[in-house]
Amino acid sequence: MAGKYFEEFELGDILRHELHRTVTETDNLLITTLTHNPQPLHLDAEYAAQSEFGKIVVNGLFTFSLMVGLSVADTTLATLVANLGYDAVVMPKPVFVGDTLRAETTVLEKRASKSRPAAGLVIFEHRMFNQRDEMVCQCKRTALLKRMPQ
Repeated sequence: MAGKYFEEFELGDILRHELHRTVTETDNLLITTLTHNPQPLHLDAEYAAQSEFGKIVVNGLFTFSLMVGLSVADTTLATLVANLGYDAVVMPKPVFVGDTLRAETTVLEKRASKSRPAAGLVIFEHRMFNQRDEMVCQCKRTALLKRMPQ
């Protein structure tokens, strides 16, 4: 499914993204090492076992990135000019290897761009849930989208 143009979004639209993803140990290891993050909660099973979580916690940047990535096909695929910012990122619950995650998006705001007549701004709220329907991540994303061709 391709993304939508600015005009195709309505305030309050809720998009439930079909793609779900089970998190693997490799996912966590790759994002943690690619970003040079030496946090032992993400890499050291013995250290993590002694934490309040009792096991390795998946790197939050993976969770955040996956949440946005799962939304792209339904929101901005091939219609994005630029992501202008991410705000109010929260991670109220940890993610663990083996969790299956799903995402949904609500359209919070939209307005025509003042500086780019061929584009408009849409503010999305993305939410990620685990298999227990616990919200594990949420953010607002401001996207500059193409307008429909005339």
